[in-house]
Amino acid sequence: MQGQHLFEYAVIRVVPRVEREEFINVGVVLYCADKKFLQAIYTLDTGRMKCFSTKPDMDELQEHLCMFEQVCKGSKEGGPIALLDAASRFRWLTATRSTVVQCSKVHPGLCADPLETLERLHAQLVL
Repeated sequence: MQGQHLFEYAVIRVVPRVEREEFINVGVVLYCADKKFLQAIYTLDTGRMKCFSTKPDMDELQEHLCMFEQVCKGSKEGGPIALLDAASRFRWLTATRSTVVQCSKVHPGLCADPLETLERLHAQLVL
């Protein structure tokens, strides 16, 4: 398919009590090597967080999600991981972990415009 580029994405989730495996989708991180694109977008809805029996610390969540953005951008504020190449940063962000902020499994697809695809996935999976 001409004009189509392979991309990979994962859904960013908040999991306040890891042992219960309950989560809310809050964002999406998308990587497209052909377009040299790595970006995360998120929406932290405090109203939706009230459904958890254990309320997560919203300021701490905001910090963790901002770090996703910094690592994607490759900025110094993202720490040593942000200095890696884009593929390594994406793999690090989407690695399996047992923390309050986690990613889903990585899913592939084809797109013409990675930013448009990221925004569409965010609208479908988060909003």
